[in-house]
Amino acid sequence: MKTTFFRLAEILHRLCYAIAGACIVAITLIIPWGVFTRYVLDSASSWPEPLAVLTMIWFTFVASALCYRENLHISVNIVPNLLPVRAALVLAWIRETLVGATALFLLYYGTSLVMTTWHQVVAEFPTVSVGFSYLPIPLGGAIMAVFVIEKMILGPRRTLDPHQEEIAHAAATSER
Repeated sequence: MKTTFFRLAEILHRLCYAIAGACIVAITLIIPWGVFTRYVLDSASSWPEPLAVLTMIWFTFVASALCYRENLHISVNIVPNLLPVRAALVLAWIRETLVGATALFLLYYGTSLVMTTWHQVVAEFPTVSVGFSYLPIPLGGAIMAVFVIEKMILGPRRTLDPHQEEIAHAAATSER
């Protein structure tokens, strides 16, 4: 069962990469089009800015789950690095628990927000529900919750500062 869960987490991880990548590509195409129509054609399109904002919302919540899983989020490692290994691991469990609580908060209240606003429409896109624009909040929370569960199954690890990680990586690769 663990193996299946880890495989599904990996598939979800790759799907998040695809969604985040598609969002970045879309934003990269949408914004210049808005600038082109405004300054070159002298007839600004009304849709590029709100579409770019909606795309950025999707990117933010999907990419934040990715950054969490890959430990690319901003962290301050001064305290854990000063603690003994056992205390640092306890702190790591507390950190994972708090991230899990945050993910559940996003999932619960994001779902409530989506359901409350589902029948309202985005002014610039009358066929798009406001709830759809908030949908990345609970989805990001659910994805992050899956990644928290994965880390808890594996057991939190003491986070090293980047220089220590480079040294450890260099030592491990030089021994091969």
